[in-house]
Amino acid sequence: MLVSAKEMLTKARAGKYAVGQFNINNLEWTKAILLTAQKLNSPVILGVSEGAGKYMCGYKTVVGMVNGMIESLNITVPVALHLDHGSFEGAMACINAGFSSIMFDGSHYPIEENIALTTKLVNTCEVLGLSLEAEVGSIGGEEDGVVGAGECADPAECKMIADLGVTMLAAGIGNIHGKYPENWAGLSFDTLAAVNEQVGEMPLVLHGGTGIPADMIKKAISLGVAKINVNTECQLAFAAATREYIEAGKDQQGKGFDPRKLLAPGFDAICATVAEKMELFGSVGKA
Repeated sequence: MLVSAKEMLTKARAGKYAVGQFNINNLEWTKAILLTAQKLNSPVILGVSEGAGKYMCGYKTVVGMVNGMIESLNITVPVALHLDHGSFEGAMACINAGFSSIMFDGSHYPIEENIALTTKLVNTCEVLGLSLEAEVGSIGGEEDGVVGAGECADPAECKMIADLGVTMLAAGIGNIHGKYPENWAGLSFDTLAAVNEQVGEMPLVLHGGTGIPADMIKKAISLGVAKINVNTECQLAFAAATREYIEAGKDQQGKGFDPRKLLAPGFDAICATVAEKMELFGSVGKA
């Protein structure tokens, strides 16, 4: 059964560890992440971007697949199904489809409009018992065609959004989606510390977890980050393993072309990447 991310993140923030949000793109991704979370006894958040939702034939299909897997794989660890970087319309569609957690990304609106739209969703999510993530200061890189430079959030604006009653807050601290460029300046811990001071006990979210050095991840967790998003790293691992399988000619041996065989190395690579991240974030054994 899907749960809101609220309880797992409150526990993570208090216990100074973080829960990973791993984005899903298809059946292999979802199964790999759920089985790894169960094996390591870790809570987990499955992230779905609007583009991935469309790719997987709509949010109802995603909810049906995830609920079916939780049941047939006997998953007992807490699992939240979360809309990643949602528009207001996307958020409403996911609420109706049965998601247990929503992110509304109003960071590109003027702060007043971000507040107005977030407030509407706070009320809806509260009634339904769903968790809600808001964003201040856009996260850099490209996500579903939206390109940002990795702004740093204004701590005062973060407080305004946090005070509306959202569950968790994504604040831009120089982080970006995708691979980090050679000249990346690193995370702005000054910004993170200032935001943390403003929002009290609210769990903070670090987007663009791929490629951030382990010591920076640990420092971010010590400053209130309780949710870390990973997507690109799983994609790269999956692609590398699939490439290796095909370049070794294994798809041409026996029934090696069977998609279940062809996708197996990529599946294993996702399991390994997710396990590595759960260890780093400190969520192993915390379910």
